[in-house]
Amino acid sequence: QVKLVESGGGEVQPGGSLRLSCEASGSIFRINSMGWYRQAPGKERDLVAVLTWEGTAIYADSVKGRFTIARGGTQTTRYLQMNSLKPEDMAVYYCNAEITVTFGTLRQTYWGQGTQVTVSS
Repeated sequence: QVKLVESGGGEVQPGGSLRLSCEASGSIFRINSMGWYRQAPGKERDLVAVLTWEGTAIYADSVKGRFTIARGGTQTTRYLQMNSLKPEDMAVYYCNAEITVTFGTLRQTYWGQGTQVTVSS
């Protein structure tokens, strides 16, 4: 059973920084991609940033230049460094991963439990 565990949310003033972490555990053959989506009240869940197996980072236009996604010290950890936070960044952030559990099987999508990011003065 694959599980994604997130940490690092919280409250910060505009212009501040936070770092989110996501760690995958369980039976994993390969993490094809891992990243974050966010959902503000009354809005759809949108992509924030994702890191592919090949190491390509993809960002939403609204966070380019402010957020950085990176691998952690292990193959199953990813970080999202969020700088220059704005009130419009406030949302619940969900870790997302496309994982192949066993060689030769289809990849599956997994979600973390979500972590609240509040940007307020």
